[in-house]
Amino acid sequence: MALGLVRIRHVKLPVTDLRHSVAWYQALLDLEVAAEFCEQGSVRGVQLTAPDGSFAIALRERQYCASKPDLSGFDVFALEAESVAALHDLVARCERLGVACGGVQDRGEYGASLDIADPDGTVLRFLANNVIGPGSFFGVDVDAEGRPSLYGQPRLTGQDG
Repeated sequence: MALGLVRIRHVKLPVTDLRHSVAWYQALLDLEVAAEFCEQGSVRGVQLTAPDGSFAIALRERQYCASKPDLSGFDVFALEAESVAALHDLVARCERLGVACGGVQDRGEYGASLDIADPDGTVLRFLANNVIGPGSFFGVDVDAEGRPSLYGQPRLTGQDG
């Protein structure tokens, strides 16, 4: 049964310095300011959108978020790149901008990934050739050394109460 949902509209991230984070996201991902959200005349949030409308990232000043969430070190979402070459192009862009990144990681059958931490330490994950998709199951088990192994049957079925 289709629910009529077509995509995630945006992901909202808490940031410490809104102006700095807006500039950082715009420079890294070529995003455009699509909306600003003010409270008592002060801008507290911004929505940035890809020029083709394929994704959006909203930013909100952390001090005005409920519970003042800190997501440093956590990958809240992943963006899919069209190819591994696009991930390498993003690494080159990071180098030009002076943005630290971990480099492209070959995940074997699982595809490739690239992690980039934003100014607050929230990890942006970029994936290429990822095998996870509708109508199939794919399990990944990462060992103590960070090496993934794959499995084909769900371990947590949702039937476990």
